[in-house]
Amino acid sequence: MNFRTGLMLGLACSAMGVASGAFFASRPSLVPPAWAQEITHKDSNTPANSSDSNNAETVRMLTLLGTVMDIAHSEYVSPLPNKKLIRNAIDGMISNLDPHSSFMDAQQLKDMQDEMSGQFGGLGLQVQGDAGHVRVVSPIDGTPAAKAGIQSGDVITMVDNKSIANLTLDQAVRKMRGKPGTQITLTILRPKTGKQQNLTLTREIIHVQIVRSALYGQTGYIRLSEFDDSLEKEMRKAYGKLVQSVAKTPGKTLNGLVLDLRSDPGGKLDQAIAVARDFIKDGEIVSIRGRHPEGNQHWDGVGKDITHGLPIIVLTNAGSASASEIVAGALKDHRRAIIMGDRTFGKGSVQTIIPIADQGAIRLTTARYYTPSGRSIQGLGITPDVPVLASRDDDSLFTYHEADLAHTITNTDSKLPKEAPRTDLPAFAKTVERLPPAKWPAFDPTKPETDFQLQQALHFINAQTGGADATHEAALLAHPQLPPQSHDTAPDEAKDDSAAKTKK
Repeated sequence: MNFRTGLMLGLACSAMGVASGAFFASRPSLVPPAWAQEITHKDSNTPANSSDSNNAETVRMLTLLGTVMDIAHSEYVSPLPNKKLIRNAIDGMISNLDPHSSFMDAQQLKDMQDEMSGQFGGLGLQVQGDAGHVRVVSPIDGTPAAKAGIQSGDVITMVDNKSIANLTLDQAVRKMRGKPGTQITLTILRPKTGKQQNLTLTREIIHVQIVRSALYGQTGYIRLSEFDDSLEKEMRKAYGKLVQSVAKTPGKTLNGLVLDLRSDPGGKLDQAIAVARDFIKDGEIVSIRGRHPEGNQHWDGVGKDITHGLPIIVLTNAGSASASEIVAGALKDHRRAIIMGDRTFGKGSVQTIIPIADQGAIRLTTARYYTPSGRSIQGLGITPDVPVLASRDDDSLFTYHEADLAHTITNTDSKLPKEAPRTDLPAFAKTVERLPPAKWPAFDPTKPETDFQLQQALHFINAQTGGADATHEAALLAHPQLPPQSHDTAPDEAKDDSAAKTKK
């Protein structure tokens, strides 16, 4: 028995679990010659149907797979172990389904678990495979990648001056891992400029600041970096400290909240639901629908709003993905917050880790999620209610989204509701400047006054709440001044940077 016949027989029998006459009749390539004539006579009067046709096509494709593997095994320029050929076939089978599905062998599964426990030195990058390239979804705040200036949409072309074009995403990621304190050189292609540059970074055990908060005047600010296990708990703690900080001034209370989800790549679904439930009292938060109706689920509010109805601005950009989009979509559909910034990434799919005995696991897309209005944002993202770009060179032509990935799941839900324009925005929302002034200072993450989107959000809330300077704040939205007023700068004692998590 040659490699192909043995492989095909093993594949067919393990998949079907039975080797009856009908089974072999529909799989002639697997039939030993001595049996062929008998089976042909026995089933010669069996009418053809669609099931037979599908079975025959399956046999043809399995035969083709075996033939290709046989040829590669015997004719390739150097000997190939069967294990490598089979693993390549498995990788291609799963990873070509969509950008988020993949097979992990036992070692890769262990690596993922070690990564979560901080056993690897990393760079702080969220990356995604894209047609043989490695693209950056977002750098994580405060990490070597963020400090080096790596941006969402950048393409990593080489690691330590060696091309990674022919590597799988997992292989490329493993090359970027290493002992903390060791250096690595990444070659980055920036689509906005078309230029390549080499960046030398030092690996670290990544301490992810999952929640940051600050008080700007009477407006609270909370940034969420990743939806990890303790996120919602830390967010509530941060909000409580903001309430206490503003209350130190007699007669003062919070007038609103800016929830910053920019470049937050997502994470745990349960944490996204918990965060949304902190602001939405009643109604649906999100639903997931898959191939099997019995697995469909939805989650509702639980009757609480930790802000007691305060105005909320949610900041988003192209790096806001997955769990971030669940929160933004729920708050938008319930008219509980105003979305400001740029269109989100557009990842509307759910992945499940399916273990395979001691062989590893499959990370498989098993469902889509839907916003409360019933919309799927897969490939579309969430459009801001008030578009505001971070800088004047934020050209949408070079902005990177889910729809730009190879093999992405298309949004075929044409009968579902479309995103409708908001009709409940204050009149001054139409006057908000989309771009910063020509001489706006370059963004510096340590200087909030250089963050144009944040400043516009703060002015919006102050104008929306109708304070003594509401007219002035509304004017600033239409004609931002330079530099921003000093009352928009947070005092150091109001900052809360305590919520950190160790992660690769």
